[in-house]
Amino acid sequence: MDTHIEIRNLNVFYGDSQALKDVNLEIPKQQITVIMGPSGCGKTTLLKSLNRFLELTDSTQLKGEVLIDGADIYAPGVDVTEIRTKTGLLAQRPFPLPMSIFDNVAYGLRLHGMCKKGCSLDDRVEHYLKEAGLWDEVKDRLHKPATGLSIGQQQRLCLARGLAVEPEILLGDEPTSALDPISAQHIEKRLLELKHNYTIVLVTHILRQARRLADYVIFMYLGEVVEAGLAHEVFDNPKMERTRDYLSGQF
Repeated sequence: MDTHIEIRNLNVFYGDSQALKDVNLEIPKQQITVIMGPSGCGKTTLLKSLNRFLELTDSTQLKGEVLIDGADIYAPGVDVTEIRTKTGLLAQRPFPLPMSIFDNVAYGLRLHGMCKKGCSLDDRVEHYLKEAGLWDEVKDRLHKPATGLSIGQQQRLCLARGLAVEPEILLGDEPTSALDPISAQHIEKRLLELKHNYTIVLVTHILRQARRLADYVIFMYLGEVVEAGLAHEVFDNPKMERTRDYLSGQF
């Protein structure tokens, strides 16, 4: 397994409450890793530890290491903006910026000066809208407000906006939970295509979705990693009793 992200002895506290307990993991490169488990087990906390979003929550303490490409993202002097650019996030609900469809995708390109002399901003916006599977639906209304899109289209727009800053890693926090089944299928299809170029880490509470998408699975319970491994091994032959109970619907 070609490891892209390595987590060592990770412990996270919200005030006096411990959310993650001694997490040690290796997450493979250019595959879809799914973090699954019941509500409140630490899935989203683990996901947000990968882009330092935990720091946005008051009273959060983190101990341990998170290495991307062998470098600890929590080491002193690390540029947090660079880390968050490297790790795009697709949230549960889409949050398009209050501007046009075109400007949503172009926003990061402009902010980071990524389209310099000889670069066509129009071509870049078109490219990332195509990567997100949205171009054909919006090409004739690029300068209309993004808020006029359906919620499923907004989520794909947010995906295009995230891809435009050229991350290495895509994080998804239950990215289809607010979508109708057809819109959810669109997102799943894009993720399956994008994994050839990006390392993708998804949180989901939907077992059927985990089975459809996962190459690698992390099962969590009460802040601990119970089992992690190749998806077909975990689903077909889980080693731990708690994993078997979860997969059989006992909790």
